[in-house]
Amino acid sequence: MKQVLPPRIGPKAFDAALTAFAGVVGKDWVLASDADRDAYSDIYAPGSPEQWPASAAVAPASVAEVQAIVRLANQHKVPLWPVSRGKNLGYGTAAPRMAGSVVLDLGRMNRIIELDAKLAYCVLEPGVSFFDLHEAIEREKLPLWMSVPGNAWGSVLGNAFDHGIGYTPYGLHARNLCGFEVVLPQGDLVRTGMGAMAGNHAWHLHPLSYGPTFDLAFTQSNLGVVTRAGVWLQPAPATSLELVFDIPNEDDIGWVVDTIAPLKISGTIDQNVFIPSWLGKMVLKGQRNDFWDKPGAIPDWRVKELLTQYKLGYWQVALRLYGEEAVVRAKADIVKAAMARNLAVPPAEHWWHAGEPRNAVDITAGVPSAVPLQMSDWVGGRGGHMGFSPVVPATSEHVMGQLKRARAIIAAHDIDFYASFTIGGRFATNINMLMFDRDQPAQVTNIKALFNDLIAETAKAGYGEYRTHLGWMDKVADTYDFNNHALRRMTETIKDALDPNGIIAPGKQGIWPSVWRDQAKEGRA
Repeated sequence: MKQVLPPRIGPKAFDAALTAFAGVVGKDWVLASDADRDAYSDIYAPGSPEQWPASAAVAPASVAEVQAIVRLANQHKVPLWPVSRGKNLGYGTAAPRMAGSVVLDLGRMNRIIELDAKLAYCVLEPGVSFFDLHEAIEREKLPLWMSVPGNAWGSVLGNAFDHGIGYTPYGLHARNLCGFEVVLPQGDLVRTGMGAMAGNHAWHLHPLSYGPTFDLAFTQSNLGVVTRAGVWLQPAPATSLELVFDIPNEDDIGWVVDTIAPLKISGTIDQNVFIPSWLGKMVLKGQRNDFWDKPGAIPDWRVKELLTQYKLGYWQVALRLYGEEAVVRAKADIVKAAMARNLAVPPAEHWWHAGEPRNAVDITAGVPSAVPLQMSDWVGGRGGHMGFSPVVPATSEHVMGQLKRARAIIAAHDIDFYASFTIGGRFATNINMLMFDRDQPAQVTNIKALFNDLIAETAKAGYGEYRTHLGWMDKVADTYDFNNHALRRMTETIKDALDPNGIIAPGKQGIWPSVWRDQAKEGRA
């Protein structure tokens, strides 16, 4: 990829900055070749990855090196784009929001600093992947389970920082974070929560501070570079039971949500309950051409044929209960009775007991997997995908309204409808997977227009996305408009105070430092 320099920085000044960075990390860890820049591009970009190019990358190996790089970036006025492992697939991967930023790759910082089985927590650096942590737990034979996202080859911390979700009782990942170490935008080092006291033993155990609690201010933000954090883990249960309900009809999602949400709120169900539509299963069975080889969305009559042929419901609820067997059985009876009020067919039941192997592709059992990546191959060619991800109240009224709204917009753009709802209790996240071939310009143009329509119409109805792709960060930020975007104005004030040179991740989540605010219109999709 051709090098694009940061705005208002010439080649000599930029080379001087890279030379200074090399003095900290060594020249082998300043990555500025065309191949290097390709490696940090958005491989799932809806269009050309050159729309969000990195100028180079630098990979520190320690907190001290991060501090030194940040201080040098201030001196040379070079913006940095921190990534943990750069696997934020469908949302921008490792590419920076502002063209020409230098990627600050924290992947070499991959230590598991603590792993405590008694109090069920760990302390990690950003480069630790879900697979790394899982292997460490298994190697030590610790009675701990993780929560994992659908695709688990990324960073444990990176996923939590970007508000990723999983499907166990610990599935709201940002909520499991406790106690951060952060390099601030001018190179100072701060510890949040109890860690503000040197040597405090409860740093990663008590989630509140003395005074304001800043931990979550460093998630989905550009206020600093997190170099370690505590993560709470699930104690391994004595038993676990998976109940699999096939839900026959599209409109059944209404009663499903009204049944499950109260059980989740009351604590009878303690996991995040993932409810994918039928296409979530079909993408694992082959490519689209195997089932429908004509242009345009798969028609409803063909969907019905496929559901019959493959014995699928329109939705599937794979609900898992955890704990002592007697408790699990009692909870299962309550859940089955509740579901039976609307569904005559009993669920399939799959028991697990301590000491038995877990299903290696079951995200509700806390085992990391990359199997869901197969969906990128659904349309063929160089498959890409994006997720449109609003949050709605967990009631049938709101869920059905969002379902029908998104379905109509997606149908108007004539692409396959792949929705899911994850019930987190009082709320449900609605992920609409939009899959396309990046080598087909018409598909790319259509996906961009579709994404814009989904944002606009969903915001009109009173719902917003909880995360989004680089190219739409500003557009989604625009929808959070109460009192003339008061929250954004407050965050920009904090950003300018902490980061007067605009060094850390300009434009992330639509927050632009004053020195780069003139770049906000660049790179919008």
